Amino acid sequence: MSGADGRRGREVVGVFSDGYALESAVNELLNSGFDLGDISLLAGEEAVVAKLGHKYEKVEDVEDDDKAPRVAYVPRESRGVKDGALVGALVYVGATLAAGAALVSGGALAMLLVSGVVGAEVGGLIGAVLGEFMEERHAKSLQEQLDHGGLLLWVRTRDSAQEEKAKRILAQHSGRDVHAHDVPVVTV
Repeated sequence: MSGADGRRGREVVGVFSDGYALESAVNELLNSGFDLGDISLLAGEEAVVAKLGHKYEKVEDVEDDDKAPRVAYVPRESRGVKDGALVGALVYVGATLAAGAALVSGGALAMLLVSGVVGAEVGGLIGAVLGEFMEERHAKSLQEQLDHGGLLLWVRTRDSAQEEKAKRILAQHSGRDVHAHDVPVVTV
């Protein structure tokens, strides 16, 4: 969705052979003044097929395609916090529902406490399973990209100095095929 005037911006792209190198590059980008919102990864293979209408053989085939679907980079710490919040919320919901059911049925205080504990355990189990499922989906998406040659990382830049800095950082962290290209400017 470029602006009505067809303006173009710039971004730097690099391909990484493993998640640790990519994560290390992102950490340095963030510590060097880049915004998390300017950093993105290639979406999962299903999303790519749905958006582009075809599979890609190598990630290099889509690295310069501004129509390739992207996902925001989410730091590992944030994924852990999100999963923890999901588990915590389900524990709370499970405990509340179980306690409410015991109270409505006229159960004793002991039954109320036992129900809360059982509800919390069930809610926590559901949360843990959902958290594991979300991690598996993330890992599967990364593995699909690795199977096609690597992990794509895009970094939007605001000026030539930032572009050069992003190129240097990606290359220092084992990024390959690091280069910049034009992209449509997204307007809100």
